[in-house]
Amino acid sequence: MKLFYSAASPFARKVWAQALENGLGDRLTVVPAAVSPVSRDKSIVDVNPSGKIPTLVTEEGEAVYDSRVICEYLDSIASGAKMFPAGRGRWKALVLQSLADEALDAALLARYETVLRPEHLRWPEWRAGQMDKITSSFDTLEQNWTGYLAGHVDIGVIAAGCLCGYLDFRFPDYDWRKDHPKVAAWYESFSTRPSMVATAPK
Repeated sequence: MKLFYSAASPFARKVWAQALENGLGDRLTVVPAAVSPVSRDKSIVDVNPSGKIPTLVTEEGEAVYDSRVICEYLDSIASGAKMFPAGRGRWKALVLQSLADEALDAALLARYETVLRPEHLRWPEWRAGQMDKITSSFDTLEQNWTGYLAGHVDIGVIAAGCLCGYLDFRFPDYDWRKDHPKVAAWYESFSTRPSMVATAPK
């Protein structure tokens, strides 16, 4: 299998970290890619019209995208640990994944506003609104999810770890730990898992 990947993408990281947890690392060939909302990689567009990463090409030559679908696909073919629980537990894991993914969407929009948009076109209130979504997400993690985070390793927990890691990587001045000590304590431990260490953005 071939995975179009960028170490800077938290969604690509989520896929790669899950593949390692699934025991699929040796079946994936990682293809480095550099994309942005204004610059697409033709080799990706040839298999995924959006040109986004992550994009997976299966052993049968079929394209799978986006990160949520790729993660479900990998879990379905893995003979190792499963990251999508069965029964009612599945919905907990999926909701937590959505919480983290939506906060990551906001983080990416905030970064694009600062880094990609020409300075004279930037909208500070837009960026502030995205950062407020991130803060609300961490408030919810702190209030409702820390017990779950500490007791599970599933797709939702991996996504939450990728959220924390991305903020440390791209928003070092945003101190999410200050008002969220329980999430911070969990992440300090979770970030040492081999799958998280191996996929940490440099």
